[in-house]
Amino acid sequence: MRLNEDPAAFEAFYRRHVDAVMRFVVRRVSDPHLAADLTADIFLAVLDSAHTYVPGRGSEIAWLYGVARNVVSAQHRKAAREARATGRVAGRRLMDDDDLVRMEERVDAERQMRNALEAMRGLPEGERAVLELVAIDQLTVTEAAAALDIRQVTARVRLHRARRALERVASPSPAYVEGQA
Repeated sequence: MRLNEDPAAFEAFYRRHVDAVMRFVVRRVSDPHLAADLTADIFLAVLDSAHTYVPGRGSEIAWLYGVARNVVSAQHRKAAREARATGRVAGRRLMDDDDLVRMEERVDAERQMRNALEAMRGLPEGERAVLELVAIDQLTVTEAAAALDIRQVTARVRLHRARRALERVASPSPAYVEGQA
């Protein structure tokens, strides 16, 4: 069938079978709007799969009912999935204004953390290592120095440099913002 290549052939096919397809659909769904949508979906599916029709295997109406059955079955499966999803959230408390404010605060806090982590990636390895151990892993400067096998004074200097670099990123000066730094 060359329905997808010949608009006149598709129109003739549609006119021959639209009433039968509509009756088929209406017997299986109770919503008239859904029935109209499914009928349209069936004929769109016919356009997509017209190349699969083999006249020797049966009449075009039998093939068309097979397409219709697949479209209607897919709709029933979709409706069942939606019903299960609705059932899972039914009875659960929706977010109120306070919940929304707390969620926005969390998103903002996480955004700040993502920005800080991104800024940390730009630090030299030694400064980043000390900062991670102290700020994220909660080690003391003495413990961080021992973990990195460096002197305590070196760890303090690196931590100071890292914090200053992050402060510049967090609140850049006007000259820095304008690209003059």
